[in-house]
Amino acid sequence: MKYKRVVLASASPRRKELLSQIGFEFEVIPAKGEEVVTSSDPAQVVMELSHQKALEVSKEVSEDTLVIGADTVVALDSRILGKPKNYNEAFDMISSIQNGAHSVFTGVTIVCGNYVKSFYVETIVHVYDMTKEEIDEYISTKDCYDKAGGYGIQNYFSKYVKGIEGDYFNVVGLPVSALAREIKRMEEL
Repeated sequence: MKYKRVVLASASPRRKELLSQIGFEFEVIPAKGEEVVTSSDPAQVVMELSHQKALEVSKEVSEDTLVIGADTVVALDSRILGKPKNYNEAFDMISSIQNGAHSVFTGVTIVCGNYVKSFYVETIVHVYDMTKEEIDEYISTKDCYDKAGGYGIQNYFSKYVKGIEGDYFNVVGLPVSALAREIKRMEEL
């Protein structure tokens, strides 16, 4: 299946950067619809949300346009940690993930004409023990407020990451290698 145009259904600067890094030329048309979640399972949640975003935007473009929708959540013991709205939420989130491991799930949906494919990637992130002062110092950077789980692995918080199991780019917000493979499979149809 061939396409003439690629659209990213996300305004995330991290996703835009990652998609550019793997050679895609694309336009950005962010989904604006209300997100509806019917599951509490993090893998299902990200697939549902990426599917909703991609389908919404696919209705605005021609059938020969490849639309990519994505959504990322951070989960601790299957409990989804959102984006902190204030200092207390940020402190609680970072306190809960420090000195342990948590999962980052990114769901991706590609839509091109009648072709629709959703998948997710999970990466486990291990974080060093952090003191109250270190948590406060990190929160003072304000990097925590627009990120799922209250951190961006690619920024200041990276000094507290002990290691990961899985795809680093998934934690940043888009599992580019898995996405590229799915698009290749679609092209071969």
